[in-house]
Amino acid sequence: MEEFLTAQFWFAVGQIIMIDILLGGDNAVVIALACRKLPDHQRTKGILWGTAGAIVLRVILIAFALTLLAIPFLKLVGAILLLWIGVKLLMPEDDSHSNIQGSDKLWAAVKTVIIADLVMSVDNVIAIAGVATSAGSQHQMPLVIFGLLVSIPIIIWGSQLVLKLMDRFPIIITFGAALLGFLAGEMMLTDPAVATYVGAVSEQTVKIGGVIGALLVVALGKLLSRSRKEEKDAAA
Repeated sequence: MEEFLTAQFWFAVGQIIMIDILLGGDNAVVIALACRKLPDHQRTKGILWGTAGAIVLRVILIAFALTLLAIPFLKLVGAILLLWIGVKLLMPEDDSHSNIQGSDKLWAAVKTVIIADLVMSVDNVIAIAGVATSAGSQHQMPLVIFGLLVSIPIIIWGSQLVLKLMDRFPIIITFGAALLGFLAGEMMLTDPAVATYVGAVSEQTVKIGGVIGALLVVALGKLLSRSRKEEKDAAA
């Protein structure tokens, strides 16, 4: 029980909530689109059942990811994906929800929510697994479950507020992208293959790797975002 009172545990919970809000904002849109054709008295049920199914599925996926990350070189692959996810977070997004079909049947809408969340949750799963592995092995799954249970309601009922805050304070998105880069840097240096071929890496070196990853993501994201904007301006 003492492990749940440590600063490390609550810091990791905060990271999971931050990641889920930044990367999971689309989930609220998907839920709304999937349930929009349901009768009024069934919409709440559709949202709740769809969200519950999505949470259970994501916990299973993260448990699977935690196991895989113990295999040499897979943390390196996950870190590269996290770097790209962080860079993409800083780039303009295209609308990707036009193919989400609503349904007037409750369980069809629930199925749509779960399937769409599965397709869209790869980035969340990798990032949250990275947080959990860096928090220690004693309480990885309780950490994941608690973080998701706290963040999912925020996404569903507070998504509009969160989006407005992001629009007003873009530094939030930059901070989130840097967090993903930090996790990627740490993941690379804690991969079992690194210990095998390079030797044990000190905790201080791991943190330095995280800082380098954060700076790399922010720099690349800003550079590519500016380049894309200049291309659009030139084409206009």
